[in-house]
Amino acid sequence: MPMIPAICIAAATCLLMILGVLFFPKLKLGRIAIDTYWPIALLGAILMVIFTQCDLSEIGAALLSDSAVNPLKILVLFLAMTVLSVYLDELGFFRYLAAAVLERAKGQKSLFFTLYAMVSVLTVFTSNDIIILSFTPFLCYFAEHAGIDPVPYLAAEFVAANTWSMALVIGNPTNIYLATAYGIDFVSYLTVSVLPTLAAGLVALGLLYLLFRKHLSKPITGTAENVPAPDRLSLILGLIHLGVCTVLLAVSSFLGIEMWIVSVCALGSLFLSVTVCDLVRKRKPKELGRCLGRAPYPLVPFVLSMFVMIVALSECGVTAAIGEILSGPYSLFRYGAASFFASNLINNIPMSVLFATVLEESGGALPAVYATIFGSNLGALLTPVGALAGIMFSNLLHHHGVKFGYRDFLRLGVCVAVPSLAAALGVLALLV
Repeated sequence: MPMIPAICIAAATCLLMILGVLFFPKLKLGRIAIDTYWPIALLGAILMVIFTQCDLSEIGAALLSDSAVNPLKILVLFLAMTVLSVYLDELGFFRYLAAAVLERAKGQKSLFFTLYAMVSVLTVFTSNDIIILSFTPFLCYFAEHAGIDPVPYLAAEFVAANTWSMALVIGNPTNIYLATAYGIDFVSYLTVSVLPTLAAGLVALGLLYLLFRKHLSKPITGTAENVPAPDRLSLILGLIHLGVCTVLLAVSSFLGIEMWIVSVCALGSLFLSVTVCDLVRKRKPKELGRCLGRAPYPLVPFVLSMFVMIVALSECGVTAAIGEILSGPYSLFRYGAASFFASNLINNIPMSVLFATVLEESGGALPAVYATIFGSNLGALLTPVGALAGIMFSNLLHHHGVKFGYRDFLRLGVCVAVPSLAAALGVLALLV
């Protein structure tokens, strides 16, 4: 199969996705507005199949394979976990919790550290995307009411969400994909990731404070908004289902149950129990419909399209060539740095699909897998196109009139993300 056409199509697709995110992130079709990144990826996949004469049976076999790395299973797992978390957000849990904690903070420094700690903890047990969707609008409103600069808090939120998401395998879709590709179960992943995540998180916090310490010395001149408490029974049901699901995911490998099945059962149980309780109480279950509407469905065509392109690149020998470059001495640091920067060329989800194949074909060891995962998470901090979280973050800030552009991302990436990645990889090297 010709290698040059495959490389050209992949490069053009990635370039168009980056330009789309930066200059035309939305495509309006009448009253409907769709994100442009996934149609571009879909077009790239179609062109790849046409011009490289890619074996369609090979693609079909990969998509329907009965393996943990099946992209359809991973998408189901991610979407189910996302809806579980979004349900809590629709109840107002995250906003209420943030208001309760931030209201007790005295001064901007205390507020800053409290916010970072809270986002870090919530990210570990939910996901970076959900935290960014939930907290970014709140922080914009809060800063406006409190009479303070929102940028230090938005930066702290974004850094914390994309650093502490490394801790659990469910914290980021890239974690899920790469871990399942190598058969790393929930507990095994946690035992390796916890110390590098802690090191990266603490380094990031210290550097963030140094960057914004002058802003944080100014007084708070306003007051936070008053957020009503969520419906008690609905909140209890949501927290129980998310908690039980997380525990079952941790022991799923010992039970012999695939993680996507656990997440789907938890989501079905939540919907059933909430519906029954609301019918008994004669309460309209409005949160269920809204959280289904907020699920990131564009991920489905995007991930599947990029998966098709990676299969084609693999057949052309491109992934094997990349593996040869990254293998050898200090491969752990090579894979970590490469995934970090590659995320900002092709986005971290397709990067993970690509690197999973690279690792497989080059015989990459487990330390290189973890290094790739850490790079995929922290790579989101370098540019807006590094992850879907960055795309959502930029769109939300634009909607609220907050200036946080490409240069601000680069500042975070150079000053915070690169040292944090070095800390994570350094601790990882000591552990393995």
